Amino acid sequence: MERKLKTIRSNGIAQALSKAQLYRYLKEPEESESICQDILAIDPENQAALRMLGLSITDQFVGEPSGRCAEAESVFRRLTDPYAQHYYLGILSERRAKAQMRNGRPAYLVVALIEEAMRQFEEAEKIRPSDNDESVLRWNRCLRLLAKLPHTETREEEAVWENQDTPPVPARPAGARR
Repeated sequence: MERKLKTIRSNGIAQALSKAQLYRYLKEPEESESICQDILAIDPENQAALRMLGLSITDQFVGEPSGRCAEAESVFRRLTDPYAQHYYLGILSERRAKAQMRNGRPAYLVVALIEEAMRQFEEAEKIRPSDNDESVLRWNRCLRLLAKLPHTETREEEAVWENQDTPPVPARPAGARR
């Protein structure tokens, strides 16, 4: 017997979004993701469901190089508000960086992701609503993350130093104390 997914009613979308948010708060992003998929099955352009879906996917990042990043990016690119698109693409890069930091990835990989997040937050800041500073707050957090990294060599600099007899002196991130 073949089973099919059941369809929710359109007048239940608001309640379903509330449930999806609750599951994110409970650190159950898979459940939130499933609810968002049910909403998008009947309202494919529902912006709140798209935002929540993308965030639910990024909640599941564990630091693998690719993970589901392309999927989350595709979801965030469907947002129709340019501010929201830049802001959430920044969140995507920031969360990828944090997951990779937890997983012990090399600093140059993390730095590139944090810098991409900062670039997206700067683009969002340029077009933000007058009463919205969230892109500034996230940009500042990214700068603080950079300052915590032990060094910020790029892959090319590391390759040069691997062929030398003396180890490199780690560079300090902008704003870091000596």
